Amino acid sequence: MIRSTQTTLKFSNKQKRLQLNEFIREYKTVTSTFIDMLWEETKIPKLITKEFTSKINTWLSARAIQCAGKQASGIIRGTRKKQKQRQFMIDQFNELGMFKKARRLQRIYNEKKVSKPDLKHVNPELDSRFIKIDLENDTSFDGWVTISSIGNKQKLILPFKKSWHFNEMLSQGTIKGGIRINKKDVTFTFEIEDVEKKEIGNILGIDIGKVNVISCSNNHISKPNNDRHDLNSILKIMSKKKKGSKGFKRCEDHRTNYINWSINQLNLVNTKQVNLENIKYLRKGKRNSRMLSHWTYTNIFDKLISKCEEQGVLVKRISPTYTSQRCSKCGWVRKSNRKQKEFKCDKCFFECDADLNASVNLSLNLRAISKKKRLLQKNRTGFYWNEVGQEPIVPVALKTG
Repeated sequence: MIRSTQTTLKFSNKQKRLQLNEFIREYKTVTSTFIDMLWEETKIPKLITKEFTSKINTWLSARAIQCAGKQASGIIRGTRKKQKQRQFMIDQFNELGMFKKARRLQRIYNEKKVSKPDLKHVNPELDSRFIKIDLENDTSFDGWVTISSIGNKQKLILPFKKSWHFNEMLSQGTIKGGIRINKKDVTFTFEIEDVEKKEIGNILGIDIGKVNVISCSNNHISKPNNDRHDLNSILKIMSKKKKGSKGFKRCEDHRTNYINWSINQLNLVNTKQVNLENIKYLRKGKRNSRMLSHWTYTNIFDKLISKCEEQGVLVKRISPTYTSQRCSKCGWVRKSNRKQKEFKCDKCFFECDADLNASVNLSLNLRAISKKKRLLQKNRTGFYWNEVGQEPIVPVALKTG
């Protein structure tokens, strides 16, 4: 496993910070130039040839130029990857005679315009050729990062102090030579040995939400932090801030910290498998409020999956269809069962928190419901949805006549 942690560079003196800012500014300029050069190319090379590097006018060293070119190449290839996947599937559908699907995907391909990447949030990624990390020293700092071979005879020696997360990563694995750096922080990468998957334990269903970050089938629900903030209150504050402002950035950090804190409260000691909702394109084709647009459910999933990997827990993605409408006690599914955060079964009158009820359904081995059956919209009138191997609740004999 590869894990990373961020450490502040606030302990560097003014001269070192000015030199670092100058290098980052020049590095981004060179990277942007490479992107302009390569953008119209049909085949993007992983390693930039002399044909391109010779056109760069900069004080950066040849090694730093090559590094910026490699990063620019990776950015462009990553930007175009999704379109290449769509084109591959279009060709596959045409070969198999599935022309309707091919035409539908072709329309999506034509509508999606791949725009040139914005380097506003891209930071230099330097490998071990530039970096030396010293964790053994007699100074008041925990470590030093030496950056050399960047050109203009510059050599940056930046002090830092370890965070608790840095120490945790260091105790679990080995630090790699490369770093990612910006004007304020440096990100270190650690290689941690993979943990064997557990064979004994419970299956835990986890439902994610905007009010409660996680609701688990073992009745664990994320709670407000010590300042009485939950995710919903953070998103409300965030929606009132101007995007790009310092206040908005603070809210982003607060949101990330709260999500991480909430998931760290989760105990997976006796859990061998976690079932998560397989949510994709949740906002596609829908109008969303500004507050809802700041609900980053992918961040919650990423943190959950990362925690499960570290503890040897298998992760399984489950279709969320009807899981919030099914009664976890009797199996009756009806759309009217759920009303926002409240769940009340109109068959057995079981009442529960809607997210908790959904998490219990996610933990069960329920029969798959085909797309054909979903289109019939039987959840409007109601039906029983049973687990695999479970006897039908309503006898087959009653269905005749």
